[in-house]
Amino acid sequence: MTEFENKIAETAPAAYPDAAPKAGKWRKLYERPKHKLKSSGENDLKNSVLGFIPIIVLLIIWEAAGRSDFISKGLLPPFTEVMAQFYELVKNGILIENLGRSIIRVLAGFSMGALLGILVGTVMGWTRYIDKLFNPLISVLYPIPALGWLPILMLYMGIGEALPIAIIFICSFFPVCYNTICGIKNVDKNYILAAKTMGASNMKILKTIVFPLALPTIFTGLRLEAGMAWRVIIAAEMVAIPTGIGALMMKAESLIRMDIIIVCLLMLSIMTFIFERFFMKLEDALTKWK
Repeated sequence: MTEFENKIAETAPAAYPDAAPKAGKWRKLYERPKHKLKSSGENDLKNSVLGFIPIIVLLIIWEAAGRSDFISKGLLPPFTEVMAQFYELVKNGILIENLGRSIIRVLAGFSMGALLGILVGTVMGWTRYIDKLFNPLISVLYPIPALGWLPILMLYMGIGEALPIAIIFICSFFPVCYNTICGIKNVDKNYILAAKTMGASNMKILKTIVFPLALPTIFTGLRLEAGMAWRVIIAAEMVAIPTGIGALMMKAESLIRMDIIIVCLLMLSIMTFIFERFFMKLEDALTKWK
């Protein structure tokens, strides 16, 4: 309760006898959210625990199926053997080296693509004539899959470190740019009109009102493309790059090493999860007003 409401509660019995019960109701209303927050935290913990149950059940079924006589271990190695192979790949440095190369490529391409996408999307969403000028170009290029550019880029750039970074850049730029444009345009115009009425400049409005309100939509694009960047880099490495997680998978496929292939798939899943969670936490930190 605020200081003003406390004073009302203290003076109510003397001045207004009927107001005392209402003051008690106010106290109860202010105390209730604490119990709700505590209950919400308990529910979050409970939901997190429940989320692990299907994973544990899946691992048990996987282990049992891998050790049964119905499926060959060459086609479905048990989970414990996959983890043993994971340890060996980490120990001899093969997994760390290939995963490190993939991480560097994703970070470089995604960072450049996302930053430029946010910049271009903000300008297009805020400036009408620039939007009309470049919107047809974005609309034509956006539907082309990132891997569709791979043959052309191989001819222009050759096979090297720049090739996967360019693919990730293309993969990240267009969706982030599109989400940013949508986020900027969908801001309630009443906020903008109110700020203009109080004398705020266009740059001030964009910086303090429009862009912050567009952040949830922008982060939605960032989360989705963080996962897509890993899928694209794996496909690009499988086709045209001799190093990385995708290349390691192709080498394992030629040797019929299903355990190594599964290790690579697990690493892809883990890295995608980490990237998406990072942007979720960053969004929560930057949009506390929601």
